[in-house]
Amino acid sequence: MARIAVIGAGMGAMAAAARLAVAGHRVAVYERTETYGGAVRRLEREGFSFDTGPGLLPLPAVHRDLFLKTGKEPLEACVELIQVDPSARHVFADGTEVSLPNASRAGAVAALDEALGSGAGGRWGDFLVRAREAWDRTRRPLLEEPLWPNWPVLAEREPYPAVPHKRLLRTRRAGTLAEVGAWELRDPRLIALLESQALAYGLDPRVAPAAAAVLPYMDHAFGTWYVRGGIRELARAVYERCLARRVEFVFDAEVTTVLEKDGRAAGVELADGTVAEADFVVAGVAPEVLSRAVPATAIRGAGEVPGQRGLPSRLTVLLALRGRRPEGTVHRTVVHAEDRELELESLFGTPAGMAARPTVTVLRPDDPQLVPDPAHEAVTLTATVASMPGERSRADAEVLDRHTEAMITVAERVIPDLRDRLLWRELRTPADIAEVTGAEGGAVPAPALAAAGGRLLHPSNTTGLPGLFTVGGWSHPGGGLPHAGMSGALVAGLIVEGPDFRGSQ
Repeated sequence: MARIAVIGAGMGAMAAAARLAVAGHRVAVYERTETYGGAVRRLEREGFSFDTGPGLLPLPAVHRDLFLKTGKEPLEACVELIQVDPSARHVFADGTEVSLPNASRAGAVAALDEALGSGAGGRWGDFLVRAREAWDRTRRPLLEEPLWPNWPVLAEREPYPAVPHKRLLRTRRAGTLAEVGAWELRDPRLIALLESQALAYGLDPRVAPAAAAVLPYMDHAFGTWYVRGGIRELARAVYERCLARRVEFVFDAEVTTVLEKDGRAAGVELADGTVAEADFVVAGVAPEVLSRAVPATAIRGAGEVPGQRGLPSRLTVLLALRGRRPEGTVHRTVVHAEDRELELESLFGTPAGMAARPTVTVLRPDDPQLVPDPAHEAVTLTATVASMPGERSRADAEVLDRHTEAMITVAERVIPDLRDRLLWRELRTPADIAEVTGAEGGAVPAPALAAAGGRLLHPSNTTGLPGLFTVGGWSHPGGGLPHAGMSGALVAGLIVEGPDFRGSQ
């Protein structure tokens, strides 16, 4: 039985802790803040309850596997999962609307043909077939296996089978997601549908590889799910599973140093001087936090994946509304930007910020646990914004207030009486994300993607210091709830089975 110290109580870290405890190890988790869950938090006020991190769960099979492997009770015995159908309603710049059914290619084709005109659905359906091929080519190495030692192979190969595009005397294939949209989908509304998936993960579709087609494919193929009571309930269930497996949690415990002995990780030291010896250390924190804890060690060796950098953040506006949620209201609505090019330039140009009319995701769950009574509604607005390094200043506050007003104005397209019904609002800003995760500027990691020279891969879970492993969104296989959960499975496998571990089965 090994002693294992886990730094951070994020979703990936807790997934690793539960799996390691089941394998017979003694696991202690040291969390800098007062609670578990990392970015998966909850705000409660006056009978209203809101998720302040992710609001929906993609690819629930990852967490089903976690609960299957760590105890007798399956995931559905610990939380109530609800399939969101339609998966999303999309409102485009020209006023066109379409609601896409959950996990149905035929249904999506029919809905798009009806809303956008004959042929639109067929082009989207054909795109999904090609995206599935990219998914099949990358699923194992980018989700279920430790990062290959010869990872440059993933960086160089474009897995998306782009359609040849003839232009003048040249034949080309799409190399970026934007080119996939322009050359294969053609309709600006289909392009907006495609690119909004990348934008939600903080990726610029103009430079994101065509391999980013796997993001809308995941949403389509595996469906979108909601956890009754909010995604925070999933974090609670994982935490309780850890406790049931006798994982020890120490909160308000900041790890300042990863201890070394004989050239390997040997435990951690806390800010109050407490020393906890360990045979392995698992770090589920942002790179900036880990680099301060291991100042004298090259955590990443030469030739290692540098990891994603310079990613945007998110601005979340929580709205408490008087009045009942209207019957038939769609759970998730995406209101697309009026000017797509302006939005991308505002987000990814210099200086970076947010467009005056950004793409906004509106979540309106039908969940009585989120409101004080049926005569009220809890609504969450989310938009991608630039990360904000450094201390939050008065100027930043003014900028955030403008962004908030812009998001509410956009949301009025689908909730016309929003301002009349508004009781109060709360913000969750890049500074708030930075506070709970430690990521510089509140940056949010994206899932690992192939191609693009490797700049969208994440560093491997092993490090240059033997006995030290990394887990969570900032290490392989990257950000998002499914990927963070898989990182926990990979780290547990590497510790339990050793370097010969070849991945999740």
